[in-house]
Formats: sequence, structure tokens, C-alpha cells
Amino acid sequence: QAQLVESGGGLVQPGGSLRLSCAASRSISSINAMGWYRQAPGKQRELVAVATYSGRTNYADSVKDRFTIFRDNAEKMVYLQMNNLKPEDTAVYYCHADCVIIIEGCNPLDAWGQGTAVTVSS
Repeated sequence: QAQLVESGGGLVQPGGSLRLSCAASRSISSINAMGWYRQAPGKQRELVAVATYSGRTNYADSVKDRFTIFRDNAEKMVYLQMNNLKPEDTAVYYCHADCVIIIEGCNPLDAWGQGTAVTVSS
């Protein structure tokens, strides 16, 4: 099991920046993918960014070149640096851990944090 705790959300003006943090209760070094998702009011949860065990990163088209995900295995932390924020980035942001890599494959974790709210408004 893994508990994830997000922090860093808040109110920011358009064009501003925020850094979200996700603290894990266990080692994340063997977790396949650590990701950030978001859910805006009235919309479905969507993937924002993911950092894989192998070091690859992937981003939603809407945040490419503005957001950066960083995974610090030693500190059991995952960060999401968000620059040039837009009103459409307003959402609750969630941290997610998918599965733990083992020799035979990947043991499911599907762990979610409680979310941190980001509001982009002037």
C-alpha cells in the first residue's frame, strides 16, 4: 500500500506559477509510473503528466512546454512545476501511483492522494 499526500495548491493569477508536491509513505523507486491527474468541476479526471520508472515523462498536450514533472525517488517525492498557468488549468490535482515493479511483472497499487486545489483567476 502507499499513502500519497499532495500540497502546494492555491490561488494564482493567469501567467503565474505553482509547484505541487506529492509525498509518498513508502519508497517510490520501484513504482512503475508516478503521475499527476486533475479534475475540473463538471469534468472527468484527466492525466496531466507521468514519470515512469525508466525515467520517461509524458504530458497532456494542453500542458506541454508549461508543466514539468519531477520524480525524486530518494526523497519519496513527486513534483509538478506549473508555469504560465491559465484559467483552464483550474482543477483539483491528484497524485497517483500505479503499480510496484517485481520480477514477475507489476503488482497493482492504484494509490491516490486526497488532492490539492489549484485556482487560476485574476
